Amino acid sequence: MLADPGYGNDTQFREAITGLGLLYVMGINSSTSVWPPGQQPLPKLPGHGGYRRGQPPKRLRRNPQHAPVSAKELALGLPASAWHKVSWREGSRGRALSSRFAALRVRPAHRDYKRTEPYPQQWLLIEWPSEEKAPTKYWLSTLPDKTRLRPLVLQAKQRWIIERDYEELKQELGLNHYEGRGWRGFHHHATLCIAAYGFLVAERSRFSPSARAGQLGLPTRKMSSQFRPRGAPGTRRTA
Repeated sequence: MLADPGYGNDTQFREAITGLGLLYVMGINSSTSVWPPGQQPLPKLPGHGGYRRGQPPKRLRRNPQHAPVSAKELALGLPASAWHKVSWREGSRGRALSSRFAALRVRPAHRDYKRTEPYPQQWLLIEWPSEEKAPTKYWLSTLPDKTRLRPLVLQAKQRWIIERDYEELKQELGLNHYEGRGWRGFHHHATLCIAAYGFLVAERSRFSPSARAGQLGLPTRKMSSQFRPRGAPGTRRTA
């Protein structure tokens, strides 16, 4: 599951995706709080926490000396050795798109003081282009802990391709032209649009983008000498 920070900032949404058994790579804001690698909330107080009545404490704790940090604060404190240049695809100008990335195993910290168990560890992926003064993008991901940096980057950047496909579906094939009021009709309309788009992508992949007319090598049938385009002068009309 891929999503931008509009969805990735919602902790409940991310937990619901995990509850469905799906992995995700979701963008987050730089202000999202996380526990640095190797850290987590303080455990619950032993016994009754100094009180004789009531149930024993169950919630996790934090204090001014032991608190989470923002994703940006964590990124700015990383050593130079943590950043690596990664290329993920060829750009429109024929050059490979690349940037600097760092990946860490962290624990999300959103209101975990109300929880009885810390959040599971997951990846924090950070992008910091060399020409920028600060990191520009952040992601949280539940991909396996043995995932290497480049596959992690490829998954995060895959969202751009999906957005491009969605834009073409709307502009070229009329996905956004549906005016019905039922889900069944919309699913039928969307299915036909996606099927048509899949056919066009398959046809497009048969030759390179730089191929020019007359050099595609596609077979053409010889037209009959009696063929006349519809509407051409001298075309016979049939009853």
